[in-house]
Amino acid sequence: MAITCGLVVANIYYNQPLLAEIGRTFGLTESRVSLAATITQVGYTVGLLFVVPLGDKRERKSLILVLLLCAAVCMAGAAYAPTFGWLVAASLLIGVFSAVPQLLIPMAASLASDAERGRVVGKVMSGLLIGILLSRTISGYVGLHFGWRTMFWVGAVLMLLLTGVLARMLPRNEPQFAGSYGSLLASLGTLTKELPVLRRSALVGACMFGAFSAFWTTLVFFLESDTYRYHADVAGLFGLIGASGAFAASFAGKSADQKGPDYALTLGILLFLGAYVLLAFGGYYLLGLIVGVVILDVGQQMTHISNQTRIFSLRPEARSRLNTVYMTACFIGASLGSLLGGFAWDHFQWLGVCAVGLALVVLAYLANRFYGRTQ
Repeated sequence: MAITCGLVVANIYYNQPLLAEIGRTFGLTESRVSLAATITQVGYTVGLLFVVPLGDKRERKSLILVLLLCAAVCMAGAAYAPTFGWLVAASLLIGVFSAVPQLLIPMAASLASDAERGRVVGKVMSGLLIGILLSRTISGYVGLHFGWRTMFWVGAVLMLLLTGVLARMLPRNEPQFAGSYGSLLASLGTLTKELPVLRRSALVGACMFGAFSAFWTTLVFFLESDTYRYHADVAGLFGLIGASGAFAASFAGKSADQKGPDYALTLGILLFLGAYVLLAFGGYYLLGLIVGVVILDVGQQMTHISNQTRIFSLRPEARSRLNTVYMTACFIGASLGSLLGGFAWDHFQWLGVCAVGLALVVLAYLANRFYGRTQ
């Protein structure tokens, strides 16, 4: 499950180190080409909202296999894209059909005992988070040496291979929801209304993912600027640096089991805040940028795993829908973060990006500290 999560979620992030190369292919400005990253995350949000809830209604294995095949077709469409409009459309669909990890994580949580749920979610999330970060490393290298289209072809082949493997190895997982698809979607609103902890987790997750996305969407522009004058492969290597922080996922899960999710969540937010302060003042130096990336990724993983551990304990029979509400909010935040990050870079360069990130982290802290505590 961890390997699958890593390979599939990588589809969403391959394009980030390639944005400068894509922009040169189609003759676009940096802010315009960043739409490709934003629209992929929008697509993922659509998949979360309309596809992931089916994990409580349809048998998960067959649903996952169908999504993987569709993702393979869309990756091939992006590789072929004759125009930027075509690429944007393919990117939207790649996001929709790459929602597989958000079906697997609730599945893993349902297999775990209450005492070990945080640790199990942390292990599966380690694969997902390593996939997010290493996708940038691989993509940056492939894009520089073989062209950005090659990376999408490679992704398409990986999805086909993964479909074959999962068809043989993934167990069947029957759902518990017996109502219609319409009532399934309607229950998302009911759950959100009835569970203040879910609302708080969703709001915190949206802010944190926004701050995370603002950094990674604009990092390639910062590294190619006069400050560093690096290329896409170096931007990708920062994903490898950040992946070292993925080992915090296991620690976060254990902390959530032993000391409660709130403890690990607060620690993660504070780490994230410190990382952005360091990046704002020390990001112009390579060592400061590297250390900031590691702390940023550790903080993100701790907050995310703690949030998921917290919501999965609310309604065991509705874990896919709880995850839908939470992750939809997260990727709305990520899409907004990419948009704000691109705008801040265009108008205020690196300090503007850091200001956006800091503002979002402060909002996350305030939401976790005060929102819904009296309900």
